[in-house]
Amino acid sequence: MEFDLNDFLEQIHQLKEMGSLSDLLEMMPGANKKMLAGMDMAATDSQTKRTEAIIQSMTPEERRKPQIINGSRRKRIANGSGTSVADVNRLLKGFEQSRKMMKQMGTMTKGKKKGRMKMPFM
Repeated sequence: MEFDLNDFLEQIHQLKEMGSLSDLLEMMPGANKKMLAGMDMAATDSQTKRTEAIIQSMTPEERRKPQIINGSRRKRIANGSGTSVADVNRLLKGFEQSRKMMKQMGTMTKGKKKGRMKMPFM
């Protein structure tokens, strides 16, 4: 099963149920006040809302298969979410990078279980 934008949207909703981003970061081990003071939490929360609006402006098919989103679809999604095409592009690029990383991590754990994955330094 592939990770799609519906899954991503569900993760955003789960994070929102847990509280604000600043509250979540404060609970993380090793997070100190100096580190958190340098972060703009309001901007991060507004970015989360923008991401949610962009995904919700997509059709169910676009959420399942983001690769079908062409230029005219990007423009429609941007208009529907009140964002720019650049914002939609940024979201899609970041999502694709996350998806590739998750796929690599899945491959690593599968190989590890079977005893095939060897780290170069081991």
